[in-house]
Amino acid sequence: MPGTILILGATGHVGAPLIAHLVGTKETVKAASRRATAVAGAQAVRFDYADPSSYEAAFEGVDRAFVMLPAGYTNIVALLEPVIRSAAERKVKVVLQTAIGVDADETIPYRQVELSLMRSGIPFVVLRPNWFADNFHTFWLQGIRGGEIAVPAGEGRTSFIDVRDVAACSAAALRSHRFDGKSFNLTGPVALTYHDAATIISKEAGRKISYTSVDDDTFIRTATASGASRDYALFLASLFFPVRQGWTAGVTEDVQTLTGKAPRSLEQYAADHVAFFAG
Repeated sequence: MPGTILILGATGHVGAPLIAHLVGTKETVKAASRRATAVAGAQAVRFDYADPSSYEAAFEGVDRAFVMLPAGYTNIVALLEPVIRSAAERKVKVVLQTAIGVDADETIPYRQVELSLMRSGIPFVVLRPNWFADNFHTFWLQGIRGGEIAVPAGEGRTSFIDVRDVAACSAAALRSHRFDGKSFNLTGPVALTYHDAATIISKEAGRKISYTSVDDDTFIRTATASGASRDYALFLASLFFPVRQGWTAGVTEDVQTLTGKAPRSLEQYAADHVAFFAG
C-alpha cells in the first residue's frame, strides 16, 4: 500500500519492533514520540497525547496510523479520543491497540475509545492483546532478579503473548485492507499460570524463580516503591481481577489469521530473553 504510516509509541515495546517490521517491508514510516526520538529507517516526529498542537505535524501526509497508549497513563478516554477525532478528520485509517476483554462492558474506558473509532466512519482494525510475555523482563524484572514473581494473579491462567507477535499483527493490519472493520483478540498458544511461567523462566535462567500470589495492597505498595504512581499501581492491580477470574485464559487463532504464523510460546520468549533473567 502506498502512503505513510504514523506509529504512536514509536520507542515502546510494540512500537519499536513494529517500525522495524514496516521499514523492512519498505513502508514509509513516521515514528512519533514525546521527544521525537530518532528511529532507524523512520522519520522522527514529536507527538504528545496531552498537547493537540503536536497532532498536525504528526498526521501530515499520513494515510494510516497505529494508535495506542503507553504504560503509565490512566486517563485513557481523555487522551485517546482526541487522537481518534484527529484521524477521522483527516480520513486516516486507524489500527487501535487496546486490551483483551475490554469489550465486556461499554463503561470500560478502552471500550469507549473502541466505540468512538467504530462510529467514526474511517477504516479501522482493533487489536486486543492479552498480557504481554515481555512484562517479565520489564515490569516484573526487579522481582525476578531477586528470585520471585509477586503479583496478585492467584491461580489464574493467561495466554501470554510476545510483543513481537503483537507488532507483526499490527503490521499486517496496517498493510492490508483485508482486516478492516474487524476486531482481534491476540493471545499466545497456551494458557499458563504464573507458577508455570516461573518454572519456564527458571529453566532458561538456570536458577530458581518462584511465584507468590500477593494481595492487591501488597502489590500496590511494591509497585509504588518501584516508581509507579499510586493511580497507575491501582490500575495495574485492578487488571489482575480478570486474571484471577479466569477471563484471560482464552486462546484464539487471531495471530495466525493476521500473520499466517502461530504465536510464539512463552518458552521461546524466555529463551530469546534469557540474558535478562540469568543474572
